[in-house]
Amino acid sequence: MIEFRLPDMTCGHCASTVTKALKQADPACEVRVDLKAQTVQVRSDEDRATLAEALIDAGYLPDWNAAIP
Repeated sequence: MIEFRLPDMTCGHCASTVTKALKQADPACEVRVDLKAQTVQVRSDEDRATLAEALIDAGYLPDWNAAIP
């Protein structure tokens, strides 16, 4: 499971956009969004860099400095 903290993900529309972006990168991926924690967990055959690029292209820059529990 790959996890990203997305500080700009604040609402249901954001969560939908993030999910769609990840599904475009890997249609078979499983996505879990936690809006309160502003995190997304992804189970995917794609690597972290590919998924991060999809998020960035969708306008959601991961917080690389955040410690994710």
